[in-house]
Amino acid sequence: MKALQCVELAGPEKLIFADIEDPKPASGEVLVEIKAASVNFPDVLMVQGLYQFQPPMPFIPGAECSGVITEIGEGVQSCKVGDHVFVMAGNGCFAEQIVVEEARVTLVPKDMDFPVAAALPMTYGTSLYALKQRAQIQPGETLLVLGAAGGVGLSAVELGKAMGAKVIAAASSEEKIKTCLEHGADEAFVYPSGNLDRDQQKALSNKIKELTGGLGANVVYDPVGGSFSEPALRAMAWEGRFLVIGFAAGEIPKPPLNLALLKGCQIVGVFWGAWTTMFPNENQANFQELFDLYAAGKINPEISDRFSLAESAAAISHLKDRKAKGKVIIDV
Repeated sequence: MKALQCVELAGPEKLIFADIEDPKPASGEVLVEIKAASVNFPDVLMVQGLYQFQPPMPFIPGAECSGVITEIGEGVQSCKVGDHVFVMAGNGCFAEQIVVEEARVTLVPKDMDFPVAAALPMTYGTSLYALKQRAQIQPGETLLVLGAAGGVGLSAVELGKAMGAKVIAAASSEEKIKTCLEHGADEAFVYPSGNLDRDQQKALSNKIKELTGGLGANVVYDPVGGSFSEPALRAMAWEGRFLVIGFAAGEIPKPPLNLALLKGCQIVGVFWGAWTTMFPNENQANFQELFDLYAAGKINPEISDRFSLAESAAAISHLKDRKAKGKVIIDV
């Protein structure tokens, strides 16, 4: 089969597109013919050796995909040949086929197309867990989403709106905030790209306070980190919840913890991947909720760019260079 391979830890330009041996499922495993895969920021980090978990070399990048089960191993009971599924593999999805443990596949509705199924799990799974289980967001509360035009950002905008929150979206261009407004944001504004200086940080805090009538945001959803986190934390409402999603800016922030004391707020880590392994039943219930929201038209993944499997390295570069709005999909 054809697959993208990482043979050295470097940028996407060092990845190779190669023919490798077809995989075969062992006991408890399934073989999936991949129809679509999505690119996520951990893929960008993993091929550079910068992610917190690294597979042994060489490896096939790609954390999630969708497709059709073509073969099952002995003992598999929850799915069968012909089922449409999405796969949460961690890596291995930028290929024509993948073998995974039975527990790593989830049946998807037959009327959900493969690109949407590939775009849904990581971004919407993360955001629903963040807003529902971690922030316990309530109708009428104000949600601020940083990096709101990215994959996880747009999913948070849509889910926050579906859960009854007032959603404020912040992104780095007029084009991006237009996308956020189209996906349900109540307010949206542009902040500077790159590292913020102290005046820009103060202006960001003031803008958030202005849009919240001076009260601050009840929930901040932060997948950006860097110099953006502290000004958002300074603009929290009393007893707010600051959700630590990731660090797309490339720097882990070090905010003064007296801010949490003064705001009476919580700084809440969101490690969705670990939660899914510890609480698989709750995670599957969240996926069913996402399917229901999609069927009701309340969420709809924004697929901004599509690449062929042979162009997978370019797809990773596209996300790395911050050119994407929403999800980047690889058609297999």
